[in-house]
Amino acid sequence: MRVGTERMRRGVACAAVLGAVLTGCSGASGEEPEDGRASASAEAAGDGPEAAKSGGSVGAAGSACELPVTFDIAASWKPKAVDTKPAGGDDELARELADALLHQGPVTAACEIDAKPAGAIGFLRVWTGEPGDADARSVLKEFVAAEEDAGKATYRTFEAADGVTGAEVTYQYTSKALEETKEERALAVTTKRGPVVLHLGGLDTEEHRAMLPAYELAKRTLRVG
Repeated sequence: MRVGTERMRRGVACAAVLGAVLTGCSGASGEEPEDGRASASAEAAGDGPEAAKSGGSVGAAGSACELPVTFDIAASWKPKAVDTKPAGGDDELARELADALLHQGPVTAACEIDAKPAGAIGFLRVWTGEPGDADARSVLKEFVAAEEDAGKATYRTFEAADGVTGAEVTYQYTSKALEETKEERALAVTTKRGPVVLHLGGLDTEEHRAMLPAYELAKRTLRVG
């Protein structure tokens, strides 16, 4: 359910059929992620990566992606709203693949922020869901559980701007096709308009960690719109 170069491992067929929707594929996993806790104050104390320089914000009305939250994006990263309209015409397989790409667990793809203009390979993606009673950690667990071959998940709480709190996870994704494992992470918050998940992937763990300043910027400036 991911997009971009880091999801080419999902299969050539998906990219060929649905490249105009999302450039990757996803599947569901029955694996229950490992639960864990980490100090939410560690990064605030300076143990985490530095936040990137802001290049603007996204989420407000009139921005590239109108969302239930707003946050700053790193300089040169380019946001683009995800088109969730049905794709594939009369091709049933294409429609099914498009639907799979647009949804992961309880949320739907809403915005992708491309790192390529800044010299990295990856995306910060935003997923949104319908209003409900689920808390941020529950939403995040469902999101990870729906990611094929995801495991070794460690969950923690975080606090962002204006007292916004949510859940965060770091986990491992293993590509059987490429025989590689890489690090990914995501965070979730709940709003009156529904849950929001921010996910950071990357071509590999090295690329992922190189993009963490952009992720940290988004997390630390996150506000409920």
